[in-house]
Amino acid sequence: MSKGLNAAADDTLVRSSEKPGALVFYSQFDEPEPWRVALKEMLPELDFRVHPDVGNPDEVRFALVWRPEPGFFAGFKNLQLVVNLGAGVDSLTNRDDLPDVPISRLSDKGMIALMRSYVLFAVIRYARDMPSFEQAKRRREWHYIHPRPLHQTRVGVVGLGVLGAAVATALAELGFDVRGLDKEEKQVPGVKCMRHAGGWDDFLGDLDILVNMMPLTGQTRKLIGADVFDGLPKGAKFINASRGQVVDEDALIAALRDGHLGGATLDVFENEPLSPDHPFWDMENVYITPHLASITVPEMAARDVAESIRLILSGQDPLHCIDPGKGY
Repeated sequence: MSKGLNAAADDTLVRSSEKPGALVFYSQFDEPEPWRVALKEMLPELDFRVHPDVGNPDEVRFALVWRPEPGFFAGFKNLQLVVNLGAGVDSLTNRDDLPDVPISRLSDKGMIALMRSYVLFAVIRYARDMPSFEQAKRRREWHYIHPRPLHQTRVGVVGLGVLGAAVATALAELGFDVRGLDKEEKQVPGVKCMRHAGGWDDFLGDLDILVNMMPLTGQTRKLIGADVFDGLPKGAKFINASRGQVVDEDALIAALRDGHLGGATLDVFENEPLSPDHPFWDMENVYITPHLASITVPEMAARDVAESIRLILSGQDPLHCIDPGKGY
């Protein structure tokens, strides 16, 4: 975000007699108070309301939401902008209650840093043989494995959006041999980028670790299945930090059970929370975290939310506006 853009938006708001009006907040996972405080610092006149205490819904012009319940938007007739509390916007596409208004996703530095740290942790854990040492500790065994230089570990990142590109760049900067795959032509410093044109063979054949960073869309649902896992070398590892529904879980379980996949680190799942009887819990070669790879940080992200509101008030497009047809 440029200083000039901020200044222009601020000046427009100061000159306008129109006040921001009301914003409705909805999330079952995020606490509203940090957002209220952060946004009040940016837009003091913003009327911050937390669902279900929305007051007069006709006064609501902006929505800051995460996975809103079905029918949530039906009562807000004067909505002008929806801001998604995160990067993945799959819960806001193909809805029958959402009016034709811009949808903006968050892309703050705090969220990017957290995702980068999670994937770095997962990749380094495999590259430095930590699962073997964890098992050896349980056996009380001094088990030496000679380290390999990082550049000998080949990591493939599928999905080079804002988060995927940040992850790929961080891995490359650390010294890994990083390849990237995306449906569009992309250029990421230090990363060998390929365009996914329906085939995986040229990308998968020699990878040690595959990282999924693809958004969930109609085209990506269960896109990573048996053909992808079979295309990886025996013993390769898989990391999923985007959306569980992008992966065919039955195919993943089969590949882990027969030993073709050496292990998986999974932060997201087809159904969440993961049921107590799910096979993943009993798999020694599966590392599970409860959908926490990245979160939005209000004190950092509020600036973008406020800027998008200012832009809407001045008749412009918000920051990080998504294409509902593409799903991202």
